[in-house]
Amino acid sequence: MPKNTRPLDVLTVGEAMALFVADTPGPLSSVEKFTRTSAGAELNVAVGLSRLGLKAAYVSRVVNDLFGQFLLNTLQAEGIDNQHVLVDAQHPTGFMLKSCELTGDDPKIEYFRKGSAASCMGLQDNPVSVFSQVRRLHVSGISVALSDSVRELVLHMVAQARAAGVQVSFDPNLRPRLWPSQALMVQCLNAVAAQSDLVMPGLSEGQLLTGQHAPQDVAAYYLDHGARQVVIKLGPQGAYFATHAEQGLVPGFIVERVVDTVGAGDGFAVGVISALLDGQDLAEAALRGNAIGARVVQFRGDCEGLPDQAQLAQALAGKRVG
Repeated sequence: MPKNTRPLDVLTVGEAMALFVADTPGPLSSVEKFTRTSAGAELNVAVGLSRLGLKAAYVSRVVNDLFGQFLLNTLQAEGIDNQHVLVDAQHPTGFMLKSCELTGDDPKIEYFRKGSAASCMGLQDNPVSVFSQVRRLHVSGISVALSDSVRELVLHMVAQARAAGVQVSFDPNLRPRLWPSQALMVQCLNAVAAQSDLVMPGLSEGQLLTGQHAPQDVAAYYLDHGARQVVIKLGPQGAYFATHAEQGLVPGFIVERVVDTVGAGDGFAVGVISALLDGQDLAEAALRGNAIGARVVQFRGDCEGLPDQAQLAQALAGKRVG
């Protein structure tokens, strides 16, 4: 793929997977028909940023199989720079199944990702030359959990970004099933947060990781440990934001019917990151995050609700909580 000479807005790293969403409710073992789409927290963020006109690049691995080709086609169709996505000849591309929930409950998910190509990434996958031309690196706790070698890669990329003056954003995105112990999860994710400029946990995630309860105390923990900006997702109630100089609450947006909760946090990250790159302040960024998160839960699939600029304006004009 030819290099794009335009500076990159965001670089992210993670595992892209094929996602099969159940067409009908019921146990996944009983569902006969599924709709195929794409998944992966960092991929969702890259897709969302690209739809808003920002230039995103993705670091990952897939294999040259049907799933891998589908994901490469998805990256190309979404306008995401995929020159750092390695085609691995030895390991499978991960995929997952997701249930259909008619009541708005969190769907059931089954992963098929053990030994995947992306989990075999390591320092050799580091795109060294990119850090001189990118504005922000975005990472999540999922990538850090994939394997020891991926964790080493992500930590090295974070250190390299900071050395180059590149902003780092971090979504803890807890996946306890991927970790051998909760203690290791807490230790590793807090270490990444301490090296990040922006940290975006959900409230329950922040409580588990910091031992604090109130949003302001969770935020203070991360600010005291090195972060410059913290935005805490409060679900339908909105978001709490804090820096060393200011803090506050921004409202959520009213959703008449929740279709699929998965991907809401990634949509939130898209809103916050894109707004900051557009020059907005942290309060405005948190509000945009709420608007996109509220839109995402009204669509099936992880990426289907991520908006373009016109759809974002419509989402921001929606009715707010309170």
